[in-house]
Amino acid sequence: MKSFEFVQNLLTTLVLPMLAIVVGIAATPGVWIFLEFHPLVAEQEYWIEILGTGILLGFGVMIWGVTLVLLSGVLGGLTGPRVGEGRYPLRSFVTIQWAFSMLFHRVALFFLPKLVPSFIGTLYYRLSGAKIGKGCQLNTENVNDCKSVIIGNNVVLGGACTINAHLVEKGELVMAPVVIGDGALIGAKSTVQPGCKIGEGAVIATMAVLPKWTEVPAGEVWAGIPAKCIRRADGSKPE
Repeated sequence: MKSFEFVQNLLTTLVLPMLAIVVGIAATPGVWIFLEFHPLVAEQEYWIEILGTGILLGFGVMIWGVTLVLLSGVLGGLTGPRVGEGRYPLRSFVTIQWAFSMLFHRVALFFLPKLVPSFIGTLYYRLSGAKIGKGCQLNTENVNDCKSVIIGNNVVLGGACTINAHLVEKGELVMAPVVIGDGALIGAKSTVQPGCKIGEGAVIATMAVLPKWTEVPAGEVWAGIPAKCIRRADGSKPE
């Protein structure tokens, strides 16, 4: 146990310089572009120089942001645990792996909200380990635990919805994959908890909270807190 605490404290101490290095590496392409092209505007008239410098800085920031998001995705995918459903002690190396993957996700959040929905946002989630089908619209920056998330084809994730494949209870980290079937719709600001399986064409309404280990049959509509079925696949309402 003492050896674990030593490793935990060591890694915690190294986090800030490590993040500084990651942010710095991500800034490198933008800095290069600025330094490469700024001399071209520095020789122009005063106002042209100011305008050109501002535009170059804008490009530099955008490139930094995209690079930071993609680099965070790669690092999150490398560090995150790929584990099945299970319970793991908070003082375990699985938990350390999970914490690092969440840390890189938080770094990506500096810029990720500006990149969803887009192919860059989807690429970030794939680099982080999520399995994502074709034709998806991922309008949220809150897909957590990507290595435990499976998203089918033509799925829509509404704005600011949250997908969690983990929770902490009774001193343990609980991991359970989330599976979203083809054509499903997850409404804006809704929450999907660990272990949920959402069938093809199912709808989780806006601001609904789907409890852990809930199975939503194909074609059904669920709403509320906690979410319950309000319309069956055949259009009928549950009694």
